[in-house]
Amino acid sequence: MTHSIRLAAAIVAAACLYGSAASAQQAGPGCTSSQPVSGPQTLHCGGVTIIAENGARFTLLDRDRNGRVDGVDLQSKAIFIEAPKQKAGKTFEVMTPQAIAAVRGTRWAVDAEGSKTSVFVETGRVGVRRVTGPGSVTLGPGEGVDVDTSATPLDIKRWPAPRVAALMARLGR
Repeated sequence: MTHSIRLAAAIVAAACLYGSAASAQQAGPGCTSSQPVSGPQTLHCGGVTIIAENGARFTLLDRDRNGRVDGVDLQSKAIFIEAPKQKAGKTFEVMTPQAIAAVRGTRWAVDAEGSKTSVFVETGRVGVRRVTGPGSVTLGPGEGVDVDTSATPLDIKRWPAPRVAALMARLGR
C-alpha cells in the first residue's frame, strides 16, 4: 500500500508540475515523496523541502515553467517549507484563499483552515499579503500572522510556544 501511495503522490506531483507524465520525464526528475503510514508527507523538490500535514490539499506550482517547483497553492490544512535562498527577483510563494506568503529563503509554515490562513516563521523573513484588498506585512523569526477576508490591518504577533508546538506537531516536527 505504501508503494501505491508513493506512486500516486509522484504521479500527482508530476501532473501538477508539468501537466502530464510525458512532459515530466522530459523536464527532469521533479520531486521525490515519502510519507509514513499516518504521518505528514515530505516532498523534496530540488532544494525545496515541503512537509504537508496528513490530508492537506495543495498543488505544487512551476510558475515560470523552468521545471522547478517555485510555489504551492494550499487549499486546506498546513505545510512547512524549507526553501533555500532564491536568486534576486525570484521568490517561493504559498498561495491560499486568503493570503500569499513569499520568501527568498527561510523555514516557515502556512496553515489554511476555513476562512483563515495563518503564517509562522521559524527562520528568515516572510512577506505576507492578502489575496484581495489592502494589507501586507513582513514576518521575522518567531512571528506569525492570521489573515482572513476582512479589511482589518494584519497584526504581527510573537506566537506563544504552545501554538507553535501544536502546529509543528501536526507537521511531524
